[in-house]
Amino acid sequence: MFKIFIVDDDLWYSEVLEYYLSMDPDNEITKIKTGKDCINNLAANPDLITLDYSLNDARGIDVLKKIKQYNPDIPVVIISGQEDVNTAVNLLKSGAQEYFAKDDNTKDLLLNAVIRLKEMKKLKREVEQLRGALEENFEIRNSIKGSCTAMQQIFSLIQRAAQTNINVSIFGETGTGKEVVAKAIHYNSARKKMPFVAINMAAIPKELMESELFGYEKGAFTGANQRKTGKFEEANKGTLFLDEIGELDPSLQSKLLRVIQEREVVRLGGNQKVELDIRIIVATHKNLEEEVSKGNFREDFYYRIIGLPVHLPPLRERGNDILILAKFFLDSFCSANHLKPIKISEEAKEKLMSYTYPGNIRELKSIIELAAVMGNGVTMAANDITFRNLSMNKQLLGVEKTLKEYNIEIISHFLKKYDNNVSKVADKLQIGKSTIYKMITDGELTI
Repeated sequence: MFKIFIVDDDLWYSEVLEYYLSMDPDNEITKIKTGKDCINNLAANPDLITLDYSLNDARGIDVLKKIKQYNPDIPVVIISGQEDVNTAVNLLKSGAQEYFAKDDNTKDLLLNAVIRLKEMKKLKREVEQLRGALEENFEIRNSIKGSCTAMQQIFSLIQRAAQTNINVSIFGETGTGKEVVAKAIHYNSARKKMPFVAINMAAIPKELMESELFGYEKGAFTGANQRKTGKFEEANKGTLFLDEIGELDPSLQSKLLRVIQEREVVRLGGNQKVELDIRIIVATHKNLEEEVSKGNFREDFYYRIIGLPVHLPPLRERGNDILILAKFFLDSFCSANHLKPIKISEEAKEKLMSYTYPGNIRELKSIIELAAVMGNGVTMAANDITFRNLSMNKQLLGVEKTLKEYNIEIISHFLKKYDNNVSKVADKLQIGKSTIYKMITDGELTI
């Protein structure tokens, strides 16, 4: 029900309003004669209050202020027998939703206002539902899958980061889930109801980066036809995620350093300082310490953004997490595409575990979705799975080597993958264990 208080000491007029508003059965009307009774009944949480400006026991503006002190979100429509512009302006400044004069048009104006407020209430409810679903999706254990020791440590770091406003730096290869971790920190923190704003530093041309980050005033440069809010302002009170921070041009690092350090930003072409209450999360696949030593990254900027470092392991080092993620992606794909659940065969599991995933989690997701489409819709077989290891082929064949050198490199790779289990490597590569032991004895392999 949409609860409406009609606050008016004119009994006849309040009954007229009640008559028209009651035409909609979803409206629940309560008539109130005094400002005092209105204030005393605010615990009922009305969705709208129509307030007569001239009550016998109080001025409308005084009642309005008390309503707003109790709950600033309660919409109040002032209905007055006078049409003084200054009075109307003061009431609107004090928080009134609308100001209507008592005349033949009042009922229609009020009905339209109720329709608008109902739509706003519906949209607000939908936003809250979506936000609740988003927060649930980004609960740490829901958004990040894995049980290996390295991931248990990551979960602990995320929880620690979420409890404070410390800046966070996330390191890891492409496709390891850096943005997912950033969102998990945000949506499990006190800032979860405020914006999460992400920007890929590698995707913005150098000459446009300042305007994207800081915004600009109208007329700041040719083509600036209106004010633009920058990413820092968009993220105010929330979290700003700067992905691929290692790609930021050194000439811009000093400007970002100042904004992050001073917690204020000035739009291009302006002079008004905008204060910031913001958490910064950065991510990169680069080793920033090496970039600092090479002169590609400012040392002072590095120490400002490093905060709590989180190092995400590549998928190839996460063991059985590959199968956990594979099942998750497969179940999600089936659900989203209205398919019956598909099982993963033992042979398919072995094949999935034998691959190195240069594209990490992102690549695994793509592989699983394609396999789900190519299979029989019941069980995923090994031959449904297709690997496109472009980077491995390029790396393997990019340098000319002897066949023996290639063999050593391949066997060495699998020994590392299977923790120097010679029997398992021999079985996987279909070679004799004696061959591997001889290469170890001859010093060609080390374990």
